[in-house]
Amino acid sequence: MADDFEFADKVPPSFDSVGNASKGFNPGLIVLLLVGGLMLIFLVGNFVLYTYAQKTLPPRRKKPVSKKKMKKERLKQGVSAPGE
Repeated sequence: MADDFEFADKVPPSFDSVGNASKGFNPGLIVLLLVGGLMLIFLVGNFVLYTYAQKTLPPRRKKPVSKKKMKKERLKQGVSAPGE
C-alpha cells in the first residue's frame, strides 16, 4: 500500500535543507532588525528635534505671581505688605 504513492521517495522542499542555515534569512531576525531599526530612527529623530527646539525656540515665560501669593511670601520673610 505504501508503494502506491507517487511521491513516497521524495522529500518536501521545506524539509530539504534543515541543516543548512545559510540558505535563507531567519524571519525572526528580520523582524527584530526591522523593529530595532525603527526604534533607533525614532529615538535619534526625537533627539535631533529636541536639540533643534532648544536652540530655536525662545525660553518659556514664567507665570505672573498673584498678589495673594506675593503677600504670603512677604509675610513669611517678615516684611509687612504695603497698606497694612
